[in-house]
Amino acid sequence: MDYKEEAGPCDRRQGLTPALFRAADACEAKLESVLATLGLSLPKFYVLDHLVQAGAPLPLGELAARNACVKSNMTALIDRLEADGLVVRSQDPSDRRSVRAQLTHLGVERHADAARLLDAEERAVVDAFNAQERQDLGSLLERLAATK
Repeated sequence: MDYKEEAGPCDRRQGLTPALFRAADACEAKLESVLATLGLSLPKFYVLDHLVQAGAPLPLGELAARNACVKSNMTALIDRLEADGLVVRSQDPSDRRSVRAQLTHLGVERHADAARLLDAEERAVVDAFNAQERQDLGSLLERLAATK
């Protein structure tokens, strides 16, 4: 028996906000599972995605900002991607103090494979809803995201 079972039902777990968090957790777990088949995680994929979108090497500080994380986390993430052969570090020719991350050929391929898997997973999730439900859900989530 785990701690959730021991605690019993909790009224705070009812309602819209907990339901949204459970749905987000379930989606994230499924995406992580799909990416794990390629040796990736969501954070690793996001770094590769930013590098693909940029079309050029990016400074680690800029990658950290784009991924909304601290520079030390980005350094550790780049360490793992580099160990996997997906990125290499390079010096910034205009600033020797700055280190940039650059995709390898394998990194480009792995990103493309991951993007295909994620697209298929998203289609599977969205196909659970009819067209009107998808439109309604999208509108509601956008409204919720805009709430301050």
